[in-house]
Amino acid sequence: MASGNISRTNGGRSKCYSTVTILTLLGFCMIGIWMLMSSYTIPVQDMEFSSLDTVNEVKLKGTKSIKGRFALSLDDSQTDGETENNSDAESSSNTNGEDTSSNDEESSHVSGDLDNEVEKSNSDGFDQAQESINESEDNSGEDTVNSEHTEGSEENSKQEDEDNVETKQDEGSDDKSGSDKEDNLVINQNGDEVFPSGDQSEILKETTIQNGPWSTQAAESEKEKESQESVLSMGNNGHKWRLCNTSAGPDYIPCLDNLQAIRKLPTTMHYEHRERHCPEEAPSCLVPLPEGYKQPIKWPKSREQIWYSNVPHAKLAKVKGHQNWVKVTGEYLTFPGGGTQFKNGALHYIDFVQNSLPKIAWGKRTRVILDVGCGVASFGGYLFERDVLAISLAPKDEHEAQVQFALERGIPAISAVMGTKRLPFPSKVFDVVHCARCRVPWHIEGGKLLLELNRVLRPGGYFVWSATPVYRNDPENAGIWKAMSELTKSMCWELVVIKQDKLNEVGAAIFRKPTSNDCYDGRAENEPPICKEADDPDAAWNVKLQACMHKIPTGGSKRGSRWPEVWPKRLEKPPYWLKSSEQGVYGKSAPEDFTADYDHWKNVVSRSYLKGFDIDWSSVRNVMDMKAVYGGFAAALKDLKIWVMNIVPIHSPDTLPVIFERGLFGMYHDWCESFSTYPRTYDLLHADHLFSEMKERCSLEGVIAEVDRILRPKGKLIVRDNSEMILELEKMARSLHWKVKFTFSKDDEGLLCVEKTQWRPTQTETIMSAIA
Repeated sequence: MASGNISRTNGGRSKCYSTVTILTLLGFCMIGIWMLMSSYTIPVQDMEFSSLDTVNEVKLKGTKSIKGRFALSLDDSQTDGETENNSDAESSSNTNGEDTSSNDEESSHVSGDLDNEVEKSNSDGFDQAQESINESEDNSGEDTVNSEHTEGSEENSKQEDEDNVETKQDEGSDDKSGSDKEDNLVINQNGDEVFPSGDQSEILKETTIQNGPWSTQAAESEKEKESQESVLSMGNNGHKWRLCNTSAGPDYIPCLDNLQAIRKLPTTMHYEHRERHCPEEAPSCLVPLPEGYKQPIKWPKSREQIWYSNVPHAKLAKVKGHQNWVKVTGEYLTFPGGGTQFKNGALHYIDFVQNSLPKIAWGKRTRVILDVGCGVASFGGYLFERDVLAISLAPKDEHEAQVQFALERGIPAISAVMGTKRLPFPSKVFDVVHCARCRVPWHIEGGKLLLELNRVLRPGGYFVWSATPVYRNDPENAGIWKAMSELTKSMCWELVVIKQDKLNEVGAAIFRKPTSNDCYDGRAENEPPICKEADDPDAAWNVKLQACMHKIPTGGSKRGSRWPEVWPKRLEKPPYWLKSSEQGVYGKSAPEDFTADYDHWKNVVSRSYLKGFDIDWSSVRNVMDMKAVYGGFAAALKDLKIWVMNIVPIHSPDTLPVIFERGLFGMYHDWCESFSTYPRTYDLLHADHLFSEMKERCSLEGVIAEVDRILRPKGKLIVRDNSEMILELEKMARSLHWKVKFTFSKDDEGLLCVEKTQWRPTQTETIMSAIA
């Protein structure tokens, strides 16, 4: 019995011990599994944050200071890896949250140096996690878990250090090359930027390539953040564009179609109704496109024909068709090259003028002319073949759409009238002023209008007057000729020649402005009077006309005392009247400033604009530099078949005389108001540090709406400005559904190239001042 009891007792203990052992082992297994899970998870999370921090750190390292107005470039020594990383950055630049696959073909978005490879970092992080799991199998307990976590963190820190060392080595490799580089910039000793060479410009193309089917978390997250910021910005800034509802429709010019102001004019006898009357606030709506609008025909074919649907006005063809101005031919408007005074073609007439006075020397002595009452500007259009630039002006709607026809053809023209105010040009700048049957009553009111031409005509320059009083002897024309003869004589203009054109059965009288004050001083009567010394002849913005003459500058160092160099020498040589003792716009002596500006723009245009922005320059004809300074941008484009309207804003240094002196042309303007041109008349606009200045004085939305009005669909806007302004303009461009072709910013400088599309909003805004 006893044995049996003992036996049962022992057997019971053995069974109980086995159960406890099993439970204990299970407990350790659960703890082990928990430890394994913990040791796997923690290092992976640490590595993910470490990788992102490294990415951000590298991004921050990729910015350095850029000084001065000279903008940005890409380094000639970029490696293939850097190029791929620029491609990565570009793929995340879409701020609208759109699929970048359709946009990247037309957009290169470079946003700094991103040398960290995210996929490599993620792979390293996984390897570290696996090592931690293996180590945890040989350890147990809470202390083991803590040591695993610490060990993983140390490895992550070690990896960060390695990444940082790798980045520094990459940066150091540039220094070893011995070139003058600074963080993807090449700066010469003058502080001027040097853009990539032709071969290096391929980098811009490579940035449009996709990364492949796999994106990165960093790219996806950055894209979403930018998209959210863009939406918030649009809401805060109110970029809700509307279509302008006006009586002028697709031809709306805000400062010339202010019907409300025109109706209040006490008189229109001096053509006040054709002058500028700008609304109090610049419109921020978009002008509609004409129905059936097509991309304009390229120059030089556009000189002979344009799409009728783009300028659907046939009245002028009916009125002037017999004089070969313009004809409707199917879906085209055709221009035979004639005019009222040259029905048999402009080229014959141009040769007739030079044969009448060989000293006029088209394209050599004579380079820049003003064509008053231009019609459809065929005269100016054919002067390009003689290396002459003609800026043509005519009033809006005086003859239906004549200036619009000219611009659509690719010929320089503005909507303007000689009324009560000075023309927006400085004094003594045009080599020749031309008027062919322009019907301007030059002789009335003391010759006030002709005296305005005298103001803008260069001393020694010619006035070519081809009108009926020159060659017709009926009482009316004979009376006008007598009055003009007396007026020009009192102005000391010399009648150089009167010549008949037998082919066109017309004639021309050519007068010459004096080069000294001898005639003025020897007049029996001071009529027209000499202007007061306090009267500034270069003041031209909203200044009233005066019936007086300014004296001829004397002394060889004053502007207007000598004729410029012959073309094309005058383009590159600083004007003789720029004094070394005077400071230029950018701080150097004036002649050095001029040369540095020209060198800068030659570099920018040749190494960047012509190769890096994916612009088909064969489709570019009408160009405007919205802030021209010395005209260096236009001068750098001299070999292309284009013309540039150089605008000197009225709040900028008055450098417009320099532009004319070098054989280019332009005018004054205030960009808080609309420009005197029809919609859709320019292929490319260029603005160098303009918008940041304008923002302080007027609505940026209004200025951008004006840019949209001026640009043709598929037209380009190139902006150089501070980084903050570039970012703001890029967001506005996207809100207009424009294509971002290129954007680059570093520190406080940026560059943007966008392309206008045919997008128009559906909602409208009625402009009450423009409703008949």
